[in-house]
Amino acid sequence: MSNKIYFNPGCALSIYKPEMETTILDFLNQNYKETSLHKICCRHDPQLEKESLIINVCAGCDKRFSSLYEGISTISLWEVLDSLDSFNFPDYHGLKMSVHDACPVRENAKVHQAVRNLLNKMNIEIIETEFNKSHSVCCGDDFYPKLAMDKIHKLMKKRADSMPCDDVCVYCVSCIKSLYIGGKTPRHLVDLLMNESTEPQEYDTKKWHEQLQKYIDLH
Repeated sequence: MSNKIYFNPGCALSIYKPEMETTILDFLNQNYKETSLHKICCRHDPQLEKESLIINVCAGCDKRFSSLYEGISTISLWEVLDSLDSFNFPDYHGLKMSVHDACPVRENAKVHQAVRNLLNKMNIEIIETEFNKSHSVCCGDDFYPKLAMDKIHKLMKKRADSMPCDDVCVYCVSCIKSLYIGGKTPRHLVDLLMNESTEPQEYDTKKWHEQLQKYIDLH
């Protein structure tokens, strides 16, 4: 069947809050279009028919699925939610928050705008960092294992320090860990939408990447 729609939560979100998979999938089926769960990691052949659409949470998944596999198109969950009137947005009463834009979607203005639209709909006041959207700077995680750990942590601290607000919206699970190490209070966009707290969980950079790689190898 062509034009099939799939939701891929991404390996990191599946580790972070696996219960979110069903919550989001159920919402999409009830309020968007018929959507199936897709759990194959973006580093592996998605095994999907051409003209399939994958809805992604992870920016890395979005970039890899759209660029590596012929006939597969992608859209971020943020763009989908922004297009719907049926989502019950929590009210954060003017909470001031900066935004850290994920590296893999640095050139994707539609994602940047959708993220900010969702924050506005939740009554969050955005205080932008100087380096945002297409000028965003890596949170530091991508330098593992290329650099020594102390240098990586210095880069994480530098990126965190560039944020005007203590609360920083992220839409990548690895960015949670980096900004937490850097001294900020990261708030994952999916947590904000579901009115849940953001938990750093395992934030030791080496252990986190080992945990992530183990999950990737199995999926």
